[in-house]
Amino acid sequence: MKHLRLLFAFLIILPLARAVEPDASPKTPQALIAVLNAYPPEMDAMVKEFGLDDPRFAQKSIKGFRFYRGEVEGKDVLVVETGMSMVNAAMALQLALDHFPITHVLFAGVAGGIDPALHVGDVVIPDQWAYHCEAAYFNPDGKGGHHIAEYFKQKYPNFGMMFPDDVVATRSGLDKFDRVPTFPADPSLLALAKQAIAKLGPVKGDRSGRVLTIEVGGTGVTGPVFMDNAAYRKFVFEVWKARCLDMETTAYAHVCYTNGVPFLAVRALSDLAGGQEGKNVIDDNESTSSVNAVRVLRAILKEL
Repeated sequence: MKHLRLLFAFLIILPLARAVEPDASPKTPQALIAVLNAYPPEMDAMVKEFGLDDPRFAQKSIKGFRFYRGEVEGKDVLVVETGMSMVNAAMALQLALDHFPITHVLFAGVAGGIDPALHVGDVVIPDQWAYHCEAAYFNPDGKGGHHIAEYFKQKYPNFGMMFPDDVVATRSGLDKFDRVPTFPADPSLLALAKQAIAKLGPVKGDRSGRVLTIEVGGTGVTGPVFMDNAAYRKFVFEVWKARCLDMETTAYAHVCYTNGVPFLAVRALSDLAGGQEGKNVIDDNESTSSVNAVRVLRAILKEL
């Protein structure tokens, strides 16, 4: 009888012990694809295309940056308006990477066209990104040249007093900062972009009715200035063979390089960065071009 009482007690206690036993296999945090934009027309396009104002998107604010978490094309996404310019871009993206389980970073927005073969409305998805304003500024020497500091090793042609240089960067596996001429887009995402573009077929611009050029490849460049100068536009194309120029993307690519996260950016041309006659046309085209970029990005999300 004593043995039966002990067995009965054991059978009662065993389920209770199992109930309080810690979970040996905690759930993995839900992986997210970060989808970035930089300023209001780009954000407006995402609100319209993705339905960010729907309650199904959860909103969170961290240090003033707003994050929208939800689903697009069956993918769990985190939409972020980073703010314009390189510092805001880098700060917002690093904040997102530090607080959310992000596996990929995608961007959609507008840019100035640098490649003379491209027109306003066209969409480019560069395979690498560089800073065009990382530079040294030197005094003229009065003989047609400049007083160049001894440390400086000129790698690129100069634009007057402006002598471009490579930025330095670091990441896991490096024991010091190293010069990085360009930051890459992810090869797998580039391949998916090509698939998405092929499935889209011809896309007409809303204003002109012209079939837009939508291409993958080439170099994009970034700097802390709104560029609207024909001479400098020509210089940037000659030095970097750049297809487009903006104020954020290389900063995103730089942050992704350091964090080891796959990155891709879609830029639709809102203007020609000074290549036009007369005033810049960005105000007339930023909304339409933002929508074009977001729709291409959505097609890429569908392929993921």
